[in-house]
This record gives sequence, C-alpha cells and structure tokens, in this order.
Amino acid sequence: MIELGLARIQKLLHKTPQTWKAIHVAGTNGKGSICAYLTALLRANNVTCGKFTSPHLIDRWDCISINDSAIPETRFRHFEDLVKQRNEDWHVGATEFELLTATAFEIFEAEKVQVGVVEVGLGGRLDATNVLQEKSVTVISKIGLDHQFLLGDTIEEIALQKAGIMRQGVPCVVDASNPKSVLGTFQKHSRDVGTSVTNASPESNELARLLGDTIEPHQAQNLAVAHEAFRLAFPQNIKPLDILVPAVRNINWPGRLQLLDISALTGRQGDILLDGAHNPQSAEVLASYVNRHFRAGDLPKSVTWVLAASQGKDLGDIMKLLIQQDDSMAAVEFGPVDGMPWVKPMSSTTILEATNAKTRYDSRSDLLGALQWATKVANNGPLVIAGSLYLVSDVLRLLRETA
Repeated sequence: MIELGLARIQKLLHKTPQTWKAIHVAGTNGKGSICAYLTALLRANNVTCGKFTSPHLIDRWDCISINDSAIPETRFRHFEDLVKQRNEDWHVGATEFELLTATAFEIFEAEKVQVGVVEVGLGGRLDATNVLQEKSVTVISKIGLDHQFLLGDTIEEIALQKAGIMRQGVPCVVDASNPKSVLGTFQKHSRDVGTSVTNASPESNELARLLGDTIEPHQAQNLAVAHEAFRLAFPQNIKPLDILVPAVRNINWPGRLQLLDISALTGRQGDILLDGAHNPQSAEVLASYVNRHFRAGDLPKSVTWVLAASQGKDLGDIMKLLIQQDDSMAAVEFGPVDGMPWVKPMSSTTILEATNAKTRYDSRSDLLGALQWATKVANNGPLVIAGSLYLVSDVLRLLRETA
C-alpha cells in the first residue's frame, strides 16, 4: 500500500534520537548512483556511514548498509521486530515502507554512524524519509514523469514535490541537466524555504572532468551532483582528487548497465546487459548505451531483449526508445516483491502488444525459460534484460540460487 504522509513515521520515531547527519537524496533517475558515489566519497574520507535505498536488490535487508556492506539478516530482523512491536503497541498503522524506514533509522542510530545517506522512496515532501531531523545537505537528481497519480501531472508539479525535502539553511544540490522550468521551480522553492541551490554539472566539477570518458555521460552527471553535495556537507573533509578518483572509478551499482554472466543458467558464452530502466528517462540512457555499444558501425544491428514491467506503466515511449523493428523480445512477469505486496507485474501479453519487435516470445512468469529462449535467439549477439528493477532482482536471485 502506498499512503504518503509524515504523521505515522513521526509517531514511530518520536522517541528515537538522530545523532547522525543525513544526506537526503530525491529525484526520478540517478538517485541510487548518487547514493553509491556519496558512500564511496565518505568512505574515502574515513567517515562511518549508513545507506538506505529502495527498493531492495535481492533480499529485503540489503537496502540498508553500513560502510557499504549490507546489514546482516539477524541484525535487520532484530530492529524490524522492535519497530513492528512499537507499531502495534502504539496503534500507529504504519505502511510497509514506513516500517522499513524506521528500521533503517534505528539501525543507523545503533551502529553510531556519522552520516546516513538516505534515498527518498517516492516523491519527497510527504515521503516517510522526510522525517529526517539533521540534514547536512539535500540532493535532487534528474526529474521525469513518474507516479503522476500521486505527485502531479506535469514535470513542474513533480519537481515541487521533490523539492519538499529542502530545509531552511540546509544547502541543496540539483542536477543541472534538468529542464529550465524544473530548475526554476527548485530556485523559487529554495527562496520560499530560505536556502540555497547549487546546480551541478560535469563541466563545473573537477572530479567528474578528471574521470572524463572513463564513465558513462549520465554517471558523470550523477558523480558531479554527489561530489558537490559532499563538498557542501563536509568542507573540512575534502581530500585530494588523486585519493577520490580510485574511490569512485570502480563503483559497482548492480542493475544499472551491469554486465552479467548468465552461463550457469543458459550456457551463454559472453556477458549480457542488465538494467532496471523502467521509465522514459532511464530508457533513454539505456538506449544510448545500447546504440553506442551494440548497434554502431559494423556491429550487429539487432538486439535480443527480455523485458518486464510493473502494472500501470505506460510502455509506449519506453518501447519506442529501446526496441527496433529487427529486434527480438521475450516478455516475462516478475515474481512477488518481498515487503511490497502492492507491486504487481504487467501481464506478458500486454507487454508484447506494446512492441513492434520482429520475433516475440511470451514466457509468462517463466524467467528461466525467457532467458533460455533469448540466449538461443541471440546466438551470441547482444542480449539485454530491462524494464523493471524487480526483474533485475529476480535475475540476480535466480543466479544466486543456481550457484
């Protein structure tokens, strides 16, 4: 169930101190990468940090990490049980995400982290994470049209909801590649709140410039945002760039342009590309990567896809960006999402109806069957799995179970 509002989470946490400083990250695309870069920068400066992102990748507890290591299941369940008992005793009626957020904050306090990097779940202003008391800096990544039924029909309305994480006197860093109307919305809201906004771009950030062509363009943008936020939050901790470059160069953020070996599942020789692109903005990034690496020059022009989507998604723009006429595609339905029972897969039949791919396969909920079909059709050519972070989770979980 999605039910925005701060009253329940405030009640859950009203006796829990927050002795750690928070970096609060909102946006539509790039939030996870920015959080990963921030964690790397903090660790390079020997700052003890926690990270809370959503959704989880494989297990429900891997969305909470301390010093970039996922919290152990036993530790997670201990604090989750405490929060659930409190929810029952105090008749709070908290949602699943609110319980998870409270659990993360309890763990951060118990682990005595200095900094918590916290990703907004949905929106910003009324998201459970906005209960944070001690923000050092707020961050807003690339904004796109998503969750309009909750956040607004226009990109400016959505931007205003994201801007709700701003606080008086707390600096805010935003992705400078956002449309001018969005940047204007951020500037106006910052004046109303009483804070300042820094527009971050690779051109104005020496760390992003230094890495240059060694990272993808959208990641250079995310890195610039993360580095600017770090410098504003901890000006006393700025180490030389030659120390920071190795810390961020090899960031591994699973499910984002991830090259993956699925030979244990299908016998395929050579990696496939795994990406959680699930809206037009992230699909545009994925399409750009695929076109440069798989379709350019003398490379084969056709790509084989395995795609899933959540119910309610408008696949039109996503399909136009990703699928070309000579491509092949298997549609699949991801499985139940632990702790998020309201998330349902789009039917594979509906997905197939939205594509013009030359060759199509309806695998329903048979992920292994979809991967085996795609491996055979691709015949060592490019194979991409995309459309949903929940599909990413299913693929990684299936690989783990096979190991």
